[in-house]
Amino acid sequence: MTDSPVLPGLEASGWAGDYLARASGGDLFAGAPAEMAPRWRAMLDRLSEQGQGDPATLAGNVERQAQDLGLAFRLTGDEQERPWPLSPIPMLIGAGEWTRIEQGLMQRAELLERVISDIYSTQSLVREGKLPAAVVTGSPHYWRVMTGAAPPRGHYLHFYAADLGRGPDGEWRVLADRVRTPVGVGYALENRLALSRATGDLLGAMNTRRLAPFFADLRRGLAVDCQRADPRIGLLTPGRFNQSYAEQAHLARYLGLMLVEGDDLIVSDGRLFVRTIEGLKRIDGLWRWMDSRFLDPLAFDGESRIGVPDLYDACARGGLMVSNWPGAGVIEARAFAAFLPQLAKALLSTELLLPNIATWWCGQERERGHVTGHLDELLVASAFDRDAAGLGSARSVQGSTLDADQRMTLLEAMARRPMDYVGQEVVKLSTTPAIVGGRLTPLPFTLRVFVARDGLGQWRIMPGAFARLAAHGDIRAALMGEGDMSADMCVIDSQPVPPDTLLGDGGAPAIRRIGGLLPTKAADNLYWLGRYIERTEMTLRVIRAVIGESIEVDMGPSSDSPTMARLAGQLALWGATGNAAQPVGALCAQALGDARQPGSVRALMGVVANIGEGLRDRLATDFWRLVRLPLPAFDGAVTETLLDAASRMIERISALSGLAAENMARTEGWRFHDMGRRIERAITGCRLTLLLGSDWASADDLTVLLDLHDSQISYRNRYLTGPSLPPVRDLVALEPQNPRSIAYQAQRIAEHVAALPTLRGDGMPEEPQRLAGALAATLAPLTGDMLTMAALTDIESRLLALSDAIGQRYFLQVRKTEKVEGAELLS
Repeated sequence: MTDSPVLPGLEASGWAGDYLARASGGDLFAGAPAEMAPRWRAMLDRLSEQGQGDPATLAGNVERQAQDLGLAFRLTGDEQERPWPLSPIPMLIGAGEWTRIEQGLMQRAELLERVISDIYSTQSLVREGKLPAAVVTGSPHYWRVMTGAAPPRGHYLHFYAADLGRGPDGEWRVLADRVRTPVGVGYALENRLALSRATGDLLGAMNTRRLAPFFADLRRGLAVDCQRADPRIGLLTPGRFNQSYAEQAHLARYLGLMLVEGDDLIVSDGRLFVRTIEGLKRIDGLWRWMDSRFLDPLAFDGESRIGVPDLYDACARGGLMVSNWPGAGVIEARAFAAFLPQLAKALLSTELLLPNIATWWCGQERERGHVTGHLDELLVASAFDRDAAGLGSARSVQGSTLDADQRMTLLEAMARRPMDYVGQEVVKLSTTPAIVGGRLTPLPFTLRVFVARDGLGQWRIMPGAFARLAAHGDIRAALMGEGDMSADMCVIDSQPVPPDTLLGDGGAPAIRRIGGLLPTKAADNLYWLGRYIERTEMTLRVIRAVIGESIEVDMGPSSDSPTMARLAGQLALWGATGNAAQPVGALCAQALGDARQPGSVRALMGVVANIGEGLRDRLATDFWRLVRLPLPAFDGAVTETLLDAASRMIERISALSGLAAENMARTEGWRFHDMGRRIERAITGCRLTLLLGSDWASADDLTVLLDLHDSQISYRNRYLTGPSLPPVRDLVALEPQNPRSIAYQAQRIAEHVAALPTLRGDGMPEEPQRLAGALAATLAPLTGDMLTMAALTDIESRLLALSDAIGQRYFLQVRKTEKVEGAELLS
């Protein structure tokens, strides 16, 4: 260990010795070259020290950091996100070995660029017989409509990923090329962040190359192909139910891109615009994270509901940079792998530096004979990522696993349609250390390595990778499979690595004091996030009151009083319970935790979480973590546990309010969020005052009404007598200094609406401004003895109308053929 230049002074741990006794020679650690072996040992020593000698402790530390960062993913078919399975043991690759990988991937990216360019322009490779036409047209990702539609600056690819496998002999091979939606780059970044937080200065002490310069190059490479000097670039996502939506949101936030869905966008006169609260704003470029077939229902797949009509027109007319260019995914077909070696010779006049796994396309007679003659030694797979007879749902099968009937079925299918199949060598993968069951265990791995164009159009390789660790499953799986783990991959330099950020060489940008554009869908989500958080809080306050907890009063109303019956009925009206007449414990347990009741706290927090998922690029990690916490445990038969659960949830909602109040910049996004909370609070205030502050209200009614509005202390400080109707009404409905009164909400709403942008060019107020201002003006001169039940009903109706007007103006964008009075839509 004295030879290690990285972490001196640590003795070899038992972890390393135990692992080396079980790992094979092809293991990344066990078979490490002389310059890397001491670094592996030093790293494991430090990790053992941090985990206090317990692998499970170390794994728990990393797991908590991943959860704090909000890392999550979905498998196909999942409705709920899964925690991100991150190995606490990073993979180490030396700088020399990495240089060879870099050179091979830069060559490969250039080769793929030239092949794709030829397919959609001159098609000389097909005409000259270097590439069979069936290999191109057989791919479901080939789009004939894109022929002749050249991208800006001729760049079909801006971003590319290669899945690499390392054999036991230490040789690297390309398992698959990814150009459609090369997921994993965001997870690779998040893995690095989580591991860095969990292990302190470990990665820096090992001279680990940083990832930030790569992302700075990527951002510059996207921007330089746009037509404007300061372009507006969107990251186009399929939506929050996509498998890697969390990754997309993190990347958009990290790179400063606008996260958009198809519904946010519209094409007019060959240019792309995003719908914002300020009207339509031009988009210069898209980094798309959806398949080409879904991009434009008019040009590609007519059944797509997540694309942008006429997006093809914007591409064809040269008004839009799209990364990667629609149709580039044709190169992903397994059949292409059989021809890339000879295409490299034809287009680059050289051999591939990083070879493919050996592939034979069965559309050629000699190659088909080789595959059928060596079936037991090969993997047979779909040539074009389609279902093919004899392969099953995995679209691949290892010949040696087939019984006689299965073999016959496959061979007959291959004889009927040989062009649908390829044969590939069976890859044996190297292993790397991971913690499984509390013990260091060797697991086979693949790497997804990422390549991007920089601002000069040159290829840059990310000095890290998304590592997938799995003991089983398809090595070509898109991201993660059941039981898989991910790991950080570190490129280790011999010298310290200087710090770097996304600023790059260009220095700091010009100072701005504007919040950026707010898409209409984001404004909509922020508004309703505020409303549902407020609705949840008031439901919790009513539940607590029903249980009999009155914070500022020595004895609250009895559980069978008319007041409690009214509150139970209100919970039923809100959909929190299906039976207002059931015992208090059962009623409150249902209102708290029964997800089948749409107004229960559990159901409402589920809505909050769902809305929050659509705002992952805008919500702070602390905010998101609070939203995702499970409901506190309670026993419906024990009143104290119900009280405790409700009180703890109110504290959580208060924490969310504090984060919004103290951490959200006072931009339009904050205004919509706060406006949503205040409209919901005002509407609920009207309903509760009508319920408990009527002309026939009892002392118990007024006591609970004060309690629900957090106004007990204020009332006691002002009045020496018990609750009386006019002053109670005045305090909870009209007091301009009470942050829970209806009048206070109306004033804040009017201020928010007045500060929002207008589409009118004549200076006249729009409908939301007119309604909000009139409501605040109506409430300002009133006092409690002037407030009637009819007036409260009218105020509630006006609040509902104001909410509708806000939605019509800011959330339901007019189409390009429609006009708003005095408005100018395109900008």
